[in-house]
Amino acid sequence: MVKLTFDPLMLPIDNVAGELALSPERLNAAWLRQRFVQPPVWQPEKTDERLRLQTQQVEPTAASVLMPIVLRDEGLTLLFTQRTAHLTDHAGQVSFPGGRAETYDTSPIETALREAEEEIGLPREQVEVIGTMPEYFTGTGYRVTPVVGLITPPVEFKADADEVAEIFEVPLAFLMDGLNHQLRTLDLPDGYRRTFYTMPYDRFFIWGATAAMLRNLFHLLRA
Repeated sequence: MVKLTFDPLMLPIDNVAGELALSPERLNAAWLRQRFVQPPVWQPEKTDERLRLQTQQVEPTAASVLMPIVLRDEGLTLLFTQRTAHLTDHAGQVSFPGGRAETYDTSPIETALREAEEEIGLPREQVEVIGTMPEYFTGTGYRVTPVVGLITPPVEFKADADEVAEIFEVPLAFLMDGLNHQLRTLDLPDGYRRTFYTMPYDRFFIWGATAAMLRNLFHLLRA
């Protein structure tokens, strides 16, 4: 069972990434669609989690998450879930809807859509999938495919009370600003030093794998 033995919010901020915010001209559905149709050359960030997984020679478990961009009139948002406290993996953490792949899933996209439907009641026919991001390897042994989808309101969400404590949205403009990307470092008892991103917003603390996937989205959209 993977449980946190530390509070990431209490760790000091080492640095702020600090890149310029994504220009407002890029924060619309048409531009996002075109970016995934014709992506530029860009590089995902190298992460401590993948390097550690390679040294442990662990075969990762396939999984997918949906990165749901909601097309609100007042501006685009990204939807997140706060996981319930009793879950085996990443209990209580902020995440995207998603989970491990099942044998009957036909693709990573199918996994993401199925999991989103199960976790937050989002009908898959209301998701316009515009692309996928590079696989992300977590320190808990998952190989995650992020699937980016556009959601056009009106839409109603219904949380699976067993897995999701809360559903909330964050302005995409806030997340696509390097001034809101903090770096923190944790020294583990086995001598391993882990550096990770955090993106606190309001009363929510986005960090770890979720923040790392957001950093990759940021790199793709600003390239």
